Amino acid sequence: MEVTLLFFAGARDITQHGSRKLRLPPAIDTASRLLDWLCIEYPGLGPYSDCLRIAQNECFIGAQDQLRDGDVLAVVPPVAGG
Repeated sequence: MEVTLLFFAGARDITQHGSRKLRLPPAIDTASRLLDWLCIEYPGLGPYSDCLRIAQNECFIGAQDQLRDGDVLAVVPPVAGG
């Protein structure tokens, strides 16, 4: 399946990508599996794996939600502000 990944804030700094189109391996079919795979591809994300969120086509999704071909998936780390 081909998707577009968007990386925000610290995730952008770690991956050195703002966005990236790529073909996911067949086993990467849920948000949880995507996060696991991303932490292998970008080890710097590992310490944040428990608090990273995935948005699918502009809506946050749960760990077991299915990914679909053509999705725009945003990787959103925790954000602080003031």
